[in-house]
Order: sequence, then structure tokens, then C-alpha cells
Amino acid sequence: MSHVVLGLVRASHPEPAVAVTTVSALLAWGIGHPPAGIVAVALTVLASQLAIGWVNDCLDADRDTAVGRRDKPVASGMISRRAVGLAGAAAAVLTPLPALALNPTAAAWATVALISALLYNWPLKSTPASVLPYAVSFGTLPAFVVLGLPGAPTPPAWLVGAGALLGAGAHFANVLPDLADDERTGVRGLPHRLGPTGSRIAAAGLLLAATATLVLGPPGPPSWAGLTAIVVAAVVPPAGWYASRAAAARGDRPVAVFRAVMLVALIDVVLLVASGRVV
Repeated sequence: MSHVVLGLVRASHPEPAVAVTTVSALLAWGIGHPPAGIVAVALTVLASQLAIGWVNDCLDADRDTAVGRRDKPVASGMISRRAVGLAGAAAAVLTPLPALALNPTAAAWATVALISALLYNWPLKSTPASVLPYAVSFGTLPAFVVLGLPGAPTPPAWLVGAGALLGAGAHFANVLPDLADDERTGVRGLPHRLGPTGSRIAAAGLLLAATATLVLGPPGPPSWAGLTAIVVAAVVPPAGWYASRAAAARGDRPVAVFRAVMLVALIDVVLLVASGRVV
């Protein structure tokens, strides 16, 4: 049983799952959710992240095996494809339930975000539209958190837009370490069509645009902290690429680029919370 549990944890893509859940809970706290609301937001987002990760590994099992991804528990034989698929289906069904404790509108938008993300896993991952699920799901995420407040206030357009830009940037950054393996197994999403250089430029530009939208979108003049965040957002992705190249040279998996995205997202949410200008 412990072997199965460990396999499920590893197949859930734990690092991004924890990062996205933490950022969402921090945003919920910053915009005024009570403790019960913060827990409901966190459980909803965690369930959706588990569903996305497990379904991804279930669908990609043959490709992961073909390219020798021993870090993938299904490909390495740690856990069966069926177990991961069933866990993903269960997590998907459970995702809207904590959100219902907020209100039906929030639950509906949480479901939209989940469906969009699952559509990336299949069939959009190998199409030029591969970036759309990331943009829709990340744009819907802050909308869900705001709509979960009492009275379901309308999320500001700049917040939804910033989330969509951040998600699109995350897509290009997330795919970079796997471009060669994906090409070998027939995956041809938008980053693969742009190539490594084009994807790096797209990721950097989108992340910078997301931060600038959060700084310049709310009413009133931008703060010095906000302007500093824009500078940081311009510097962090290239630093991540440098660290990834060093990791690849050592034979390690180059994950620093995606970690750079998560760092930018965390900076952006801290900026929002500190400014108090969300709703």
C-alpha cells in the first residue's frame, strides 16, 4: 500500500500542485476569505491539480515509457496506469465539492478551469492550440477565488487577464525541458512549433506582461514595489534558463525554468496581497 501511495504522490506532479495550491490559498487570504473559505479554495485547487497530474501521467504512460522517463512512476512500474487513471477520475469528480461550500458560481468556474486543463491533456496537447487550456485555466483560477467571496463579486478584468498571461507563459516554460522527448513521440504543441528559442522568448514576454498587468491594471498609480516586481519578472526567467542549462550539463532534469515561473507567480500574488487592490 505504501508503494502505491508513493507512486500516486510522484504521479501527481507534486511540485506544481503544491505551488499552485499555495498561491491560490494566499490569494484567498489576501482578498478577505475567512478561514473556512481559504480551506475550501485550497481543497478545490489541490483536487484539481491532483486530477490534472494523474490524468496526464495516465495518458502519457506509453510516451514516457518510450523515452525512458524513469522519474515517472507509471513508466518505471511503481504504479499501474489503471490506478493512476482511477485516482485522476476520482479527484476530478471531487474537485467542485469543496467549492460548493463557497457558492455554486465559484464551483461552476472551478469546474470550467478543471475541464480546460483536462482538455490540454487530451486532445489539445499536440495541436497549435496547446496554449489555450493554460490561459483559460490560469485566468479562471483567480476568478474562482474572487467569485467565492460572499455575494460573488465580479473579478476585475485585469486580474483574469494577468492569470491568463501567467498561464500561457507557464506552458512555454513547462514544455522546454521535454521538447526533444515530445518530438520523438509525436507531440507537436505550439512550443514545439516555435522551437526552444521562440518558446523562451514567448515565456519571458508573457510572464513580464502578466506582472505588468497586475502592477498597472488596478486603479491608481503603481507602487515602487510593483515596479520592482516588473524588473524581477524580467530577470528571473533568464536566470532559470541559465540554471537549467547547467543542470542539463550535469545530466539532471532541467526544471529550473518552471520553478522560475512559480517564483514569478508567488511574487505577483504577494504584490496583490500587499497592495490590497484586488476587490
